[in-house]
Amino acid sequence: MNIKSLLLGSAAALAVVSGAQAADAIVAAEPEPMEYVRVCDAFGTGYFYIPGTETCLKIGGEVRATLQFGDAYDDNDNDAAGAVDAEDWDTEVRARVTFEAKNDSEIGTIGSYIRLQANTTEFDPDAASGNGAIVEQAYITVGGFKVGYALSWWDDVGIAGETDAFANETLFHLASYTYSSDAFSAGLGINDLSDYYAGEEVGVQAMASATLGVATVTAYGVYDFGSEEGALSGYVSADVGPGTFELYGAYATGASVYATFSEWTVGAAYAFKATDKLTITPSVSYWGDVAFVDGDDAWGAGLLAEYQLAEGLKASATVDYFDADGADGEWNGFVRLTRSF
Repeated sequence: MNIKSLLLGSAAALAVVSGAQAADAIVAAEPEPMEYVRVCDAFGTGYFYIPGTETCLKIGGEVRATLQFGDAYDDNDNDAAGAVDAEDWDTEVRARVTFEAKNDSEIGTIGSYIRLQANTTEFDPDAASGNGAIVEQAYITVGGFKVGYALSWWDDVGIAGETDAFANETLFHLASYTYSSDAFSAGLGINDLSDYYAGEEVGVQAMASATLGVATVTAYGVYDFGSEEGALSGYVSADVGPGTFELYGAYATGASVYATFSEWTVGAAYAFKATDKLTITPSVSYWGDVAFVDGDDAWGAGLLAEYQLAEGLKASATVDYFDADGADGEWNGFVRLTRSF
């Protein structure tokens, strides 16, 4: 075999090998089109479609940093040895994250709500609670029906400001139904009170609200079958001048899961819109038969200021005074920064 034949044979072999490799070459598949997140405006602002579904999701939350001060901390802040620390201020940070999901169906709008909450406080070895995250609320809605762990309507009892105090426990495992129209709403629900008694006990709640021009009138009612005691509250809110005036009253037949602070109370507040960003709210309250002790009354007054620094960022501060029969008056308040999204 001469040199020429060897070169021709080698070239033919290389051509065969190259052809085989070209036939076996891996060709990368073209990427599938990306499905971008779509805005969902069917249930309000902030919702978007979960990719691949017709369910709309909204994610929100807040971080709240508070400096609290006043006589209450000076009197009640005990250290590990049980002695009074004589501290007149404290700090706290609260974080919340919320998830809301909704979609239309043949049985109405189906919704779910989850709120996770965590609190951080100054370390106290005797504290029963402090740092830690919890499922603060979680419930399902179908039309006007709600079932899960949620704040009841009883949580709405009170006025703007920090001086109102009457409603006790307001967060329950519950089932309720709310009927709503443009100017009227009413609801009825049942609360599981087993955590507050040795056996199974329940409570019922009711609410009715109507808007009449610039005024809104609301009534609340609860009944605790464990204590066989109930409570009622009425509330009026009206736009007056450059602000909103609020007046409420409440009465309890006796101590129950729903009410332990006093037998009755009245209170008023006026949220004065000083500017587009600044709201100043003075408030006053009076309580009769505190802790259901005949003749032990109390009163309180406060001033709350809230300033919207920017979208999603609010600064607030309050100074409050509380005076009860047979006890020294107390000054308390806080300075707070809240970032919501």
